[in-house]
Amino acid sequence: MKVCITLLLAALALTANASASEFGPEDIRKILLHGPWPPPWRADPSNRVSGQPEAIKLGERLFFEPRLSGTGSVLCATCHAPFRGFHDARPRAFGLEQVERNTPSLLNARFNRWFGWDGAQDNLWAQSIRPLLDPKEMRATPAHVAGVVRKNYSSEYHAVFGPSPASDEEILVGVGKALAAFQETLVTGRTPFDDFRDALERGDDAAGYPLAAQRGLRIFVGKGNCSACHSGPQFTNGEFADTGVPVLVAPGRVDPGRHGGIERLKASPYNLLGRYNDDTSRATATGTRHLEAQQRNFGEFRVPGLRNVARTAPYMHNGSLATLRDVVRFHSELNESEVEDLVAFLESLTDL
Repeated sequence: MKVCITLLLAALALTANASASEFGPEDIRKILLHGPWPPPWRADPSNRVSGQPEAIKLGERLFFEPRLSGTGSVLCATCHAPFRGFHDARPRAFGLEQVERNTPSLLNARFNRWFGWDGAQDNLWAQSIRPLLDPKEMRATPAHVAGVVRKNYSSEYHAVFGPSPASDEEILVGVGKALAAFQETLVTGRTPFDDFRDALERGDDAAGYPLAAQRGLRIFVGKGNCSACHSGPQFTNGEFADTGVPVLVAPGRVDPGRHGGIERLKASPYNLLGRYNDDTSRATATGTRHLEAQQRNFGEFRVPGLRNVARTAPYMHNGSLATLRDVVRFHSELNESEVEDLVAFLESLTDL
């Protein structure tokens, strides 16, 4: 009897192995769309110092410079801590005061089309300016930021942007562009999923990728339909969705999400329609030019990329879900075994 049970378990294991590794043509087509990784480098046309080594170096120094804040006590890395994957592990960000939204990781931010949970910025350098001026985050002014640069970074700034006289706001924009140049370098590495995906593309044996992750991947591109929003190499379509998370942030106050973000974007002097866009063709501004807020945008939030998602808990725009399992249960009606498999897949998106 003991021998029969052993043989039965072995047969079941072989069956599980075979079924887990057999993806149909449509599954494989969808899987291949999530790569290759990393994407090729492309400079940002709206930022004339994108990719320049001196700008990257200056941006990195400014990222860790507390004097840029109005109080001299917080810095970009306060919320975007490198050792936490440029995240802070808090439900909601806390600069000088607590804000109403979760801190997004800066990893892979360079690939975004819109920035912030509500897309209120259409470029990375404007997104870098926003927390500097936010009274709850860094509480600075253009004059304060420009004063810090003139006093402490004059030669470095001139090496990047030239020695011509600049207004306070022009220096502020330069700081944003240097910060963006640094953030463009923050790209996640390859993952176990990428090795599996590339092996599928080559038609090679994909041994070594955990079976639970394979089963979760099949759910991700199939039954779960997760890839409808979390598509492409970064695992996001770059757009916005109503996630079902309540928008009430305090009695009598709601977070309008994308609807309010579009209004702020249109009003921003730093959007791609404005004078600070270095893309003289303004081709980068096409999306912003034709963007109009609609009622359906109320309560929509940006679909985040999923690379390294296992390292950026808690989740959602308000940090209301503590674990990946909570997120999967919130968004699906999977059974517990399927939840565990989908979580195993999401964990396989962590870089090596």
